[in-house]
Amino acid sequence: MKNILVPVGTSKNTLSHLQYAVDFAEAFGAKLYVVHIYKVFTKAGTMINLDHILERESKDYLIELMSKIDTKNVEVVTKALKGKVVDTLELVCKIANIDLVLIQPRTNSVNDEAFLGETSGKIVKQMNGPVTMIVPEGFVFEPIHNILMAMKSAIIKKENALESVKALKAKFKCKIDLLLVKTPFHKEGDFDVNDELSELVDDITTTENATTFQGVLRHYESHNPNMLCVVRRKRGFFTKKWEKNVILKKDFSSSIPVLVLSELK
Repeated sequence: MKNILVPVGTSKNTLSHLQYAVDFAEAFGAKLYVVHIYKVFTKAGTMINLDHILERESKDYLIELMSKIDTKNVEVVTKALKGKVVDTLELVCKIANIDLVLIQPRTNSVNDEAFLGETSGKIVKQMNGPVTMIVPEGFVFEPIHNILMAMKSAIIKKENALESVKALKAKFKCKIDLLLVKTPFHKEGDFDVNDELSELVDDITTTENATTFQGVLRHYESHNPNMLCVVRRKRGFFTKKWEKNVILKKDFSSSIPVLVLSELK
């Protein structure tokens, strides 16, 4: 992982999230891109365009944030950008060749009942691009010792789909447990683990549950992971259960980082 993107908002968790991002980037010797996206509008009833005001405030906000954390030896690039969140982040990912997007569960401090807020949920569900990692609020960086990787299908057709997991294993020498969840939508061949995945994982467990999410809940404690890895599919882990962008804590929550892989097929 050479380039990591961190979109920031105004939540009370932003500073701790940025510090986690710096510490994570330092472990990989990666470059960190910190982005604040602002919307542009014209004040009703006037001809005053607020572009320059919002841009200045956004840049000042980034300067203030970075002054409050320890950037260590990490190269940090800050950008204040206008536009729609998903479209703008996708463009940044292409231009900067981003390998990983680190997001906080909520980019602002409203709705304490939400695990993923509107913006974060939109990034996880709608953004086409690199792997995304959801870092719990207030989480302090620590080496990864065990990843629980949950899938309802082990079929992999997309090139380099597992590169982020390989990078984590190479860096931290962590154990990876593969959990294959047989759901009512199971198809023949879904549990055929190819050589690439077989060489990556240390242990394979199969289970039968209504959803991948329920499979994770059933086996979470026995595996004792400090990172959860799931796959984003069109009707997968984060899409089928929750149609809206916001994900409430009563539906799903995690006290450990969640690595969300792009579609594997």
